[in-house]
Amino acid sequence: MTAKPSSSEKGGPSQNKPHADPKGFVYLATAISALGGLLFGYDVGVISGAILFIKQEFSLSPTMEEIVVSSVLLGSLAGAAIGGVLADRLGRRKLLIVTAIVFGCGAIGAALAPGTITLVAARLVAGMAIGIASFVAPLYISEIAPVAIRGKLVSINQVALTSGIVISYLIDYAFAGSQAWRWMFAMAVVPAAAFGVGLLFIPNSPRWLVARGHTDQARAVLEKIRSPDEVKGELGQIGQSVSQQKGTWSELLSPLLRSAMIVGVGLAIAQQVTGINTVIYYAPTILKFAGMSSAPAAILASVGVGVVNVVLTLAAMQLIDRVGRRPLLLVSLAGMAVSLFVLGLAFSLPQFSSSLAWIAIASLMVYVGSFAVGLGPVFWLVLSEIYPLGIRGRAMSVGTIANWGANLIVALSFLTLTQVLGKPATFWLYGGVTIAAWLFAFFLVPETKGKTLEQIEAHFRTGKHPRAL
Repeated sequence: MTAKPSSSEKGGPSQNKPHADPKGFVYLATAISALGGLLFGYDVGVISGAILFIKQEFSLSPTMEEIVVSSVLLGSLAGAAIGGVLADRLGRRKLLIVTAIVFGCGAIGAALAPGTITLVAARLVAGMAIGIASFVAPLYISEIAPVAIRGKLVSINQVALTSGIVISYLIDYAFAGSQAWRWMFAMAVVPAAAFGVGLLFIPNSPRWLVARGHTDQARAVLEKIRSPDEVKGELGQIGQSVSQQKGTWSELLSPLLRSAMIVGVGLAIAQQVTGINTVIYYAPTILKFAGMSSAPAAILASVGVGVVNVVLTLAAMQLIDRVGRRPLLLVSLAGMAVSLFVLGLAFSLPQFSSSLAWIAIASLMVYVGSFAVGLGPVFWLVLSEIYPLGIRGRAMSVGTIANWGANLIVALSFLTLTQVLGKPATFWLYGGVTIAAWLFAFFLVPETKGKTLEQIEAHFRTGKHPRAL
């Protein structure tokens, strides 16, 4: 008489039975995972209001101000560097649980910081969580999503990210009157706790389970998130994908994956060097440049910019599986370039001085809206789609390192550039870089709409041009 398999060997007590509403369960798992994106957005955005009061209390020079703002990015680089290996070894879900704990520790540390050094250290810790969550959350979602709505579901993470930024702006505004910047950081503990608890109730990625040899558990998960007639075929495709890989770092340098790496790393750099996080980190500062003397007023105007970010990301979520990734990306970059040139022009012409604040707000809204409808969600979606399963965590880690590295350079140099080149030339410089990014996207970025992850992988393994997909 053979022993009966335990619940843990099957992947959980109920995972061997089809779920009553597979799509509903996928949406639930996506929503919980996307709390990582919300925390990502909150911790990135909260500094924009807090820094106005931190620099007064700690008497920060412009250089130290840049260091405080950018310290989270150094942590993000470290998180992205170690996150790829951990995502492949521990699994996407388990790593996200650890990340939720780290988010909470970073928030508490920043709220209690007695001085600049401690604050920088706490922001480094929060940054490590951001670096991991920034790619592991969309990675997990892409691996559980049905192909027809994969773009929409991964974009939910971007909606959560942009919502986190708006929430951070609102929290900044709520505490701006009392200059209670410590509470601005401390409020991140609430979503961090919800994130960690919610993750306990969602399954592991079926693709990661197959890659680790747990095929029966993967089948049990697929039975919860797919209709019965889809399970066998998808499981077979995943198994075939795993059999073609060794899962080593050296595979990333192989000629057959070179084009995928160029697309991923190129988009990662483009998303940052076009200047988006100068707006996220320094929106109130830019608006004060434009003549808004009140810190609360500048923060409140930033909330409007953040709302545009959320609304247009919601629009992108509805369009991305219908229109496709490429059209949204190209329209996005074109709108960003135009708005940057207009913003630079407004700062350069003295006759606009009386209405400069309103022109700045309008330009920032067009810029952020353009980013939100394309480059924002499309980058993270394409990054989660184009790499082979066995090395997907490592490959996304490389792209994320490039993304946060470019982010760090932009954040560290923005205030310096405005002093050396002047405000108009700084925004024109970002505009010129955005035009270069448009050309890169036009000639190299493939359309992945309607393709399974295994079909996309097979295309890149042939060595064909990415656009041929």
